[in-house]
Amino acid sequence: MKMLAVSVLVVAMMALTHGADSCDFLKEFGAMKEKQRVMETRLKDSETKLKDSETRLKESENQMLELRNKERTKVIFSAATEGDRAIGPFNTETTLIYGRVITNIGNAYNQSTGHFIAPVAGVYHFSIFYHAGGEHRVRLFLYKNNHIMAETHDHPSMSDTADNGGNAVFLELQRGDNVYVNMQVNTYVWGSPTATTFSGFLVSQM
Repeated sequence: MKMLAVSVLVVAMMALTHGADSCDFLKEFGAMKEKQRVMETRLKDSETKLKDSETRLKESENQMLELRNKERTKVIFSAATEGDRAIGPFNTETTLIYGRVITNIGNAYNQSTGHFIAPVAGVYHFSIFYHAGGEHRVRLFLYKNNHIMAETHDHPSMSDTADNGGNAVFLELQRGDNVYVNMQVNTYVWGSPTATTFSGFLVSQM
């Protein structure tokens, strides 16, 4: 509006100075208005383009931040049973507690409960290994929530003095999913701080 008022004033002064008639004045005034309209349109287009550029920049920043957060998410743990002693047998299925934490990057493994809780959705790799005497039966289940995903076992034998076994699996987990190892009823393992272990790590975040 200020530009329009200034334009009117300029045209009016030109008309008075040069003695232009009212028709010329109107023509000049119309031309000035058209120029102003074009300038205002261009200004609005520039503002719209600027807003679009700011929006795209913000989206790019958010994508970069998301990628950085994914790269920073590291989940790696390895734990072993404590002491050199027999664990089991039990008259009910029992969660095996791996109380000796070797590595726990991300703090997803709980050494008090023996449970691993997924902090982010993704594909994880888990492995279990055991040491046991051959005269007793061994059977371990790797659970995801309440479902058996893998197992390892050994039948008793009077000719074996000791056995080692294990298994490994890739699991797709959602945030909060629970992974743990249970001993079957009337089975046992040898609690070794180096041989009976439970390990896992995040392979790819989703």
